[in-house]
Amino acid sequence: MRTPAIDADGHVQEPADAWERHLAPEWRPYAPRTVRDEQGRVRQVVGGQLEPYIPVPESGDWDVPTGGHDPKQRLADMDRQGVERSLLYPTFGLFFAGLDRADVQVALCRAYNDWLAGFCGADPKRLYGVALVPQCDLGAALAEARRCVRELGFRGVMMRPNPVRARTLGDRYWDPLWSLLEELDAPLAVHEGTTQDLPQSGRDRFENFALRHVCSHPHEQQIACAALVLGGVLERHPGLRVAFLESGCGWLPHWLDRMDDHAHGWGIALAKLPLAPSEYFRRQCFVSCDPNERMLPTVVALAGEDVVLFATDYPHPDALAGDLVALVAERPELSDTAREKILRANARRCFGLT
Repeated sequence: MRTPAIDADGHVQEPADAWERHLAPEWRPYAPRTVRDEQGRVRQVVGGQLEPYIPVPESGDWDVPTGGHDPKQRLADMDRQGVERSLLYPTFGLFFAGLDRADVQVALCRAYNDWLAGFCGADPKRLYGVALVPQCDLGAALAEARRCVRELGFRGVMMRPNPVRARTLGDRYWDPLWSLLEELDAPLAVHEGTTQDLPQSGRDRFENFALRHVCSHPHEQQIACAALVLGGVLERHPGLRVAFLESGCGWLPHWLDRMDDHAHGWGIALAKLPLAPSEYFRRQCFVSCDPNERMLPTVVALAGEDVVLFATDYPHPDALAGDLVALVAERPELSDTAREKILRANARRCFGLT
């Protein structure tokens, strides 16, 4: 019998009526929507800002499963995939951190979280929200994190890894939020998105979106990981758990080795840390794998079987490539124990699931 999986990184596809129902009238002009620009290309308008072009099929639409916005269909698709439970993240909401107006960002995050709570209400034992908090303001982020975890039952807080308003995740500005997450026993979920509206690896040198995308996800996660580990955040906050999502896991062994080497060779330029960077990661961090990732067995061998999470990225296009659970459950290179941890146990520990 196959282990029922926990999807550590599933997405919703926010429908138009989410904003109509959950935004006050004065904020509705800033609701996300799709338009065609002067060249006929499909573009997103978020918070009143026309976002950079992201290539889509000529029809203008991806073949997005309806489970992105219909929770009953989502549960049926999870049953077919062998996914027992799913942690949920935004699609349009990935753009919010790059908005210029703080008040608009706060309003959109709150509306998104309210809609997501209703989505998860279809089956609260299987669908779990991860709060989207405003990265424009600490006070607003604290208030939304507290509300979502305590009142809405969400299982963590999502933030972008990129610099937002010149602050990285390693900035001491965020220490009160990390303290709150320790108190709430809720993890930080670091999730990149190639929105091209924030400082981002690849954006500074490539016009081609595919080249930007191949750089942005792993590079920004590596940089955020270094900021949190080498910057001393995990030393100051030993109860903070962190999940690095949608970047694959193949970068991790190399990055742990490189951080350990720099902590030793360049220690004069760093805060003194009692543990090696790799020890902090293994103590407090997780990384999601792509189910078909060839590097997965090597990552388990070099970084450990306790740090890898299973994720589908449903309903985005890469989630539709066959039986994703089987790609991990039937890996002959992985032990039974490793497969069970990756598919289930590590996510339970990371997100505090019973």
